[in-house]
Amino acid sequence: MDDSEFMGLALDLAREAGAAGEVPVGALIVWGGEVVGRGFNQPVGRHDPTAHAEVMALRDAATHLGNYRLPGCTLYVTLEPCAMCAGAIMHARMDRVVFGARDPKTGAAGSIIDLFAESRLNHHTTIVGGVLAEECGSLLSSFFGARRGRTLVA
Repeated sequence: MDDSEFMGLALDLAREAGAAGEVPVGALIVWGGEVVGRGFNQPVGRHDPTAHAEVMALRDAATHLGNYRLPGCTLYVTLEPCAMCAGAIMHARMDRVVFGARDPKTGAAGSIIDLFAESRLNHHTTIVGGVLAEECGSLLSSFFGARRGRTLVA
């Protein structure tokens, strides 16, 4: 599978989040071509501000692999990571992050700040942005449009 196909799986997880009333963000972690971690946004339902899709996928992968370090892994996430998630990704020693839509309000991979490019930090993760960006962004726009009581026309 390639980046677009894995992002399609992350979009499926984002739809699960949306169906549960959460902001529709999905994430998965791949190691050696195999999905080893899955997650979607759950801060509302879990009463946990750290239950972002990325953190949930990191927890799942760490349990699956039996290690809190995840070298050789790629994280696919439908929305650009925030600062909290960027920190967790770097602590896990992820090799790559592939994200869909940019986040102009809290994005920490270039939209607001770029923590991944900070040379003073001790781990550096390769970032690829914009994979299925339109589909990822449309899912978020539709969700927030519905919450505001209006339908957005594409």
